[in-house]
Amino acid sequence: MWRGGAVRVLRGGGAGTPRSASGAASAQLRRRLENELEDIRGAGTWKSERIIASRQGPHLRLAGGGAGILNFCANNYLGLSSHAEVIRAAVEALEKFGAGLSSVRFICGTQSIHKDLEEKIARFHQREDAILYASCFDANAGIFEALLTPEDAVLSDELNHASIIDGIRLCKANKYRYKHMDMQDLEAKLQDAQKHCLRLVATDGAFSMDGDIAPLREICQLAQKYDALVFIDECHATGFLGPNGRGTDELLGVMDKVTIINSTLGKALGGAAGGYTTGPKPLIDLLRQRSRPYLFSNSLPPAVVGCASKALDLLMESNAIAQSMAAKTQRFRSKMTAAGFTIAGKDHPICPVMLGDARLAAVMAEDMLNRGIYVIGFSYPVVPKGKARIRVQISAVHSDEDIDHCVEAFTEVGRKHGAIP
Repeated sequence: MWRGGAVRVLRGGGAGTPRSASGAASAQLRRRLENELEDIRGAGTWKSERIIASRQGPHLRLAGGGAGILNFCANNYLGLSSHAEVIRAAVEALEKFGAGLSSVRFICGTQSIHKDLEEKIARFHQREDAILYASCFDANAGIFEALLTPEDAVLSDELNHASIIDGIRLCKANKYRYKHMDMQDLEAKLQDAQKHCLRLVATDGAFSMDGDIAPLREICQLAQKYDALVFIDECHATGFLGPNGRGTDELLGVMDKVTIINSTLGKALGGAAGGYTTGPKPLIDLLRQRSRPYLFSNSLPPAVVGCASKALDLLMESNAIAQSMAAKTQRFRSKMTAAGFTIAGKDHPICPVMLGDARLAAVMAEDMLNRGIYVIGFSYPVVPKGKARIRVQISAVHSDEDIDHCVEAFTEVGRKHGAIP
């Protein structure tokens, strides 16, 4: 009897009625998904993923034969993802500490290299302590819920990274959103938030889509005036902004006025993965007890820890790499502006070439690749509708010749598609 019932279920008869319903639901889901995907293709906002068959660096080889491609779309700001000493440190950590701990830190413990890296991060940012996460997305997802209560308030720049937005959604604090880098609006929101217990202003230090830098001096002045704390996400600043690459708070002289910093190990600091929070020790201690992404995610793999640790060593030994970015960034921005393009942001290696139209951004990016330049078009929902752009990112390992070749290709493609005269 059992066997006959099982056969009927597998064939969709008798006891298989739930399976028939499931099949209908599955078909309905498939139709919905295919229609949504077709809408994305029709809007010209489909995001393809190219396959790279080489190391990250200024020159790439794409799968399928594309060799000698100039790469201008990576967050590899300092060129450390292929640095010989960084790679060697990763190999040594892998050999000594293995592939990973196979669990979370409060269950299986932690390794000495994780504690050493946390101490090094705190020292680099001149803070009391630090805690590692699997990514900065996790760090942002884990801090607001653990820190803020329903009696508190968080005030967020409207163009903050999606991970900050998602992290704030998870907390029960009262939520305010102020206009992008608008200090009058922030002050009005802070005035209204005086009725709440703790007030936290949250902002990107450098905004990844626009390449602009938060007015931290003014934010900190307002925070002091209205007795608020300041949180910054430094993913697109750590390692290369400021005299020693410590970020926007160092660049703008407010290191002693910013309470909490979240940042990444997956961009300038080796390019592998991982993120962290650094700030007051009681906050870090609380995150180890309450932050869900920390408590329920595996420890960072030792090879990743080795990469990041060596990257920080290189930065703390010399600021030469960090300082090499300014001239190369200025070269690209000035030449592109002279060619007739509008480049958003200011003095940041994120250089968004503003085009407006999503299809134009996608087509121009494809034409650039045909000319050996790897850049990516960004459109809704990554950026607002009508604000499509090609985001170019300068690296310390780009040569002047690389930059000039990129500008020449942009000029040719831009004229072809009517983006510039």
